[in-house]
Amino acid sequence: MNKKDFAFKDLKVWQRAVDFADYAISFTEGFDTDRKHFRLVEQFELASTSVAMNIAEGKGRNSKKEFIQYLYISKGSIYETVMLANLFARRGWIRKEQLEKAELDALK
Repeated sequence: MNKKDFAFKDLKVWQRAVDFADYAISFTEGFDTDRKHFRLVEQFELASTSVAMNIAEGKGRNSKKEFIQYLYISKGSIYETVMLANLFARRGWIRKEQLEKAELDALK
């Protein structure tokens, strides 16, 4: 195996995206919600991890143009995660401080 095989691991943006996903998933570990809300929680986890996954996938593509397209998709996943975090804050599932940190991290 060659270091270039997983070059996305050297990207600061990918490293921050993994940190963002890890922080976001930490929210869900403490949720005490009805089973009927499982899909929202699952979507939140999917969206937050999708940011780093799309960066990695895009880095593995054959052109800079394709990589840029995957970065745009990652940005959309960030917005989706932040939207759901806002909903969770409204419902009292996460604290205001958690929401604010997630929003600040999403802007980096």
